[in-house]
Amino acid sequence: QVSLVESGGGLVQAGGSLRLSCAASGRTFSPFSSYVMGWFRQAPGSGREFIAAINWSGDSTMYSDSVKGRFTISRDNAKNTVSLQMNSLNPEDTAVYYCAAFRDAGGNFRAYADRRGVYDYWGQGTQVTVSS
Repeated sequence: QVSLVESGGGLVQAGGSLRLSCAASGRTFSPFSSYVMGWFRQAPGSGREFIAAINWSGDSTMYSDSVKGRFTISRDNAKNTVSLQMNSLNPEDTAVYYCAAFRDAGGNFRAYADRRGVYDYWGQGTQVTVSS
């Protein structure tokens, strides 16, 4: 069985910080390092928006303009986890945050890691609410 499980969501005041984590489990995620990992979010009434992605080794990342400079994605391949450190949160960051994964084919992941359709596996999401 394959699963991605997010944690760390909650309620925070504007200007605050949260750290989301995503744990991957299942035979498919072996090795975890063969997967590009991404974070998306979906606010009420909106589509699912790309936030950040990280390559298999963790030495290359990409971010949407809306979070660049405030959010940091990282991964620990030994623990099969990917994290999203979110700083300087504002009410517009309120959304359900999803972890996602696709197997790295060895290309330039920056060319397509912001596209929902390339991701094969998704978590159930964790709610982040930022109060003003």
